[in-house]
Amino acid sequence: MLIQSRQPETELAAHDMIYRQLRSQIMHGQLTPGASLTIRGVAKQFNVSMTPAREAARRLVAEGALTMSSSGRMATPALTSERIEELAALRALLEPELASRALPRAHMALIDRLKTINGTVAEAVSRNDAVGYIRTNLEFHRTLYLRAQAPAMLALVETVWLQLGPTMRSLYGRLGRSEPPRLHREILSALEAGDEPGLRLAVRTDVTQGLRLLAT
Repeated sequence: MLIQSRQPETELAAHDMIYRQLRSQIMHGQLTPGASLTIRGVAKQFNVSMTPAREAARRLVAEGALTMSSSGRMATPALTSERIEELAALRALLEPELASRALPRAHMALIDRLKTINGTVAEAVSRNDAVGYIRTNLEFHRTLYLRAQAPAMLALVETVWLQLGPTMRSLYGRLGRSEPPRLHREILSALEAGDEPGLRLAVRTDVTQGLRLLAT
């Protein structure tokens, strides 16, 4: 009888913790494009052995959040114009569809919640907090898209966000924001009015206009 080897529960817990924390750092722009990491460095940062650090890294490589060389050195992707254009096109396809599916369930409680989140986006902008801005901006979109009840589609969108995280940090610096996204207000207005075409347009423009600047 074959006995399957299993990772100790402590290693599994460590692997999941590292994965989630690194994933959050990458998605929210705490790491810049081309930032270098090593398995040893990740293990030291989180005070764990090499095994859970390696497993967490492999998951992130599989999601396109990191690249890994044969020597084990990792880096966040420095995206080409073509790759940015591709990911922007995916956002333009998927996110308006999620917003449209969420619209029938966009009751006032959701709209009020989105307005509150948009207030925290404004606070991050006023502090010139790039990471806080990216995090709360994504929270605004995720909160809306969760109402679509389309988990497979949302998972695809989050993978795109993950691959774009470091690039979004660079984009924030180039745009030099001094106020929250104007298009968030248009999204909220479309939700309140039940305006599906207006909602699709506002979401599509909001999620792609900055990326298009980088891709040109």
